Amino acid sequence: MTKAELVADISEKTGVEKIAVQATVESFMQSIIDTMENGENVYLRGFGSFIVKKRAEKTGRNISKNTTLIIPEHYVPAFKPAKTFVDGVKSKVKNN
Repeated sequence: MTKAELVADISEKTGVEKIAVQATVESFMQSIIDTMENGENVYLRGFGSFIVKKRAEKTGRNISKNTTLIIPEHYVPAFKPAKTFVDGVKSKVKNN
């Protein structure tokens, strides 16, 4: 599902104009981005958590040049779904 499809689906289900829904979705995503860029996590009960994970320093390899390099510690965004969300997907999605 794309963002446009999500906006259309929400608009259809709520009866709110697509432009208003799109502005809301954009604002929601920007709020999550801004919060995570400040090093804070976002918790949405029943859905999941957007968390900032710390990656430790490690040694990487450039295979084509046969060299090693140090990858410094850094932070990455991650999503951890809620248990009810995971259980719902497990029980309803069928293998192809």
